[in-house]
Amino acid sequence: MKKREIRTGIIQQSNVENVCENMDKLSHNISETAGRGAELVVLQELHNSLYFCQVESPDSFDLAEPIPGPSTDFYSEIARKHSIVLVTSLFEKRAPGLYHNTAVVFEKDGSIAGKYRKMHIPDDPAYYEKFYFTPGDLGFTPIGTSLGKLGVLVCWDQWYPEAARLMALQGAELLIYPTAIGWESTDSIDEKSRQRESWITVQRGHSVANGLPIISVNRVGYEKDPSGVTGGIEFWGSSFVTGPQGEFLHQCPDGIEENAVITIDMSRSEEVRRMWPFLRDRRIEEFGGLKKRFID
Repeated sequence: MKKREIRTGIIQQSNVENVCENMDKLSHNISETAGRGAELVVLQELHNSLYFCQVESPDSFDLAEPIPGPSTDFYSEIARKHSIVLVTSLFEKRAPGLYHNTAVVFEKDGSIAGKYRKMHIPDDPAYYEKFYFTPGDLGFTPIGTSLGKLGVLVCWDQWYPEAARLMALQGAELLIYPTAIGWESTDSIDEKSRQRESWITVQRGHSVANGLPIISVNRVGYEKDPSGVTGGIEFWGSSFVTGPQGEFLHQCPDGIEENAVITIDMSRSEEVRRMWPFLRDRRIEEFGGLKKRFID
């Protein structure tokens, strides 16, 4: 079997209030990973700004942009300049009063290869995303690129095995998760550890169950709660890349910025699926109950 490898760059970055400063920093970090041979670069969730969803503020909608728009122009030029496939995560203004949390993928020539609108929208203390984002309506559809079919999902989507499976069933060759997740200050040390390990474990499970590599890129650093109701969020980082058996190819540290470039052997998925033919043995005729909210 002919080996096919992809050099993948992941950027685990802390952000500040100034959007231009964040974008300039990302431009530098993307350039650094591309200079180390990255062909595919993945950014974290809502990377242009602070994680504004800690509070429900109408003023935060001013951060949203149309697609295409100024940010897509900015990242398109970066992708073209470095001849990379670039996965970004933007606050999309689709129409007045209609907004999405949207991943945009750029091809090596700077063109938009496709986009994915986040499907699962959380509404928890410090993660008030339902105030801002309409659930996606583009389905769980991989985005075709010169490097292969990318199964791009976003953050809260990473907890749902159905999302990963539907991407795999449509030919995704990689599962990619731009992410913004961290600890609230009042959580105990044990609880923090359980949360982080659960986040890692569930995604590695998607990798194993589907025989696919995973790229999960989380933001890092402390961001205060503007309302003062909570102690803010300490984004835990721990971005990682796995192979198709859930094995770690790289894991970034907690709490520290890092640019990493990892080689993914894309041919291993075929080898693993021959050993573990989960798709062959699925009892699809018995899965109708999955379309129900709960089976009483």
